[in-house]
Amino acid sequence: MLYLQHGGGEDETGWGSQGRTPFIMDNLIAAGKAKPFIIVMANSYVPGADFGFGATNQPAQSDTPYSRTIGGPGGRRYNPAAFARVLIEDLIPFMDANFRTLADQPHRAMAGLSMGGMQTRSIAPANLAKFSHIGIFSGGSIATNDVADMVAFKEKVKLVFVSYGSRELGSNRMGADPKASVETLKADGVNVHFYVSPDTAHEWQSWRRSLHEFAQLLFNAKTNPNPTPARQ
Repeated sequence: MLYLQHGGGEDETGWGSQGRTPFIMDNLIAAGKAKPFIIVMANSYVPGADFGFGATNQPAQSDTPYSRTIGGPGGRRYNPAAFARVLIEDLIPFMDANFRTLADQPHRAMAGLSMGGMQTRSIAPANLAKFSHIGIFSGGSIATNDVADMVAFKEKVKLVFVSYGSRELGSNRMGADPKASVETLKADGVNVHFYVSPDTAHEWQSWRRSLHEFAQLLFNAKTNPNPTPARQ
C-alpha cells in the first residue's frame, strides 16, 4: 500500500489526472520494473487541518501522538495533525478491512508532493509502526538531527526517498540543503535515495519523474538492502 498525497490547493484527483499515476505504474509493471501495489490518494483538507496563510491561532500540541509542523513556502501554514488522525485511525483501518491488503508495516508506504511531502515528513517518522517506506517530493528532507531514535528508525524504515526538480535546488523553497540532509542519514546507515529531476522546477514533471523512480524502489528487497552499519 502506498498512501500518496497531493500538494497545496489540489485534491485527491491530482495524482491520477495531472500526475499520470495509472500510466506510470502500468508501464513500470509491464516492464517488470515495479511490483504491483495499491495506491491510496486521499484529500488532505479534513476538518481541523488549518490550511491557509499567515500565523496560526492554534497552540502547539506536544502531547499528541501525531506530529505537528507549522510553516511552509510563501508564508503558508498547515497542520498535518488533523489529517494524520484521519489517516492513522480511519483510512488505514478502512483500507485493510475492505481490501486485500498486506496489512502490516513492512508493506505500507507514504509519499507526497510539496505540501504532501511536508505531511509525509511529519507523519511517517512519527508513526514508524505504520510506515516502512517514505517518499518526499519537493517537500523538505530528513536529516539525522530530525530523528529522535535512530536505532528504531533504522530498524523500521526500509527506504527514505527525497527528490527535487533541478531548478528548485539552490532556492529558498526547501530550507536546508536537502542533499546534505539525506547524506547525514546515509552516513548513519539509512537506505536513502536522493533524486534530482533534470531541468524542471516545482511542477508536475518533477513529481511524475519522482514517482517513476520511487515506485521502482518500493517493497523491493534488491533496492532495500539491510542498512549498513552506522558510523561510530
